[in-house]
Amino acid sequence: ENLAVIRHIALNLLTEEISFKAGIKRKQKKANRNNAYLSQVLAGQGAS
Repeated sequence: ENLAVIRHIALNLLTEEISFKAGIKRKQKKANRNNAYLSQVLAGQGAS
């Protein structure tokens, strides 16, 4: 239940992120490989 909430928040952050134009799956993979991109997504810097 708690992990589902965290996952939902993470998906919302990836959906709002616009600096990398791709699908959610590609954004997840990029965030997994690139710590700078992950930090950018978590900080909300790429949001509209």
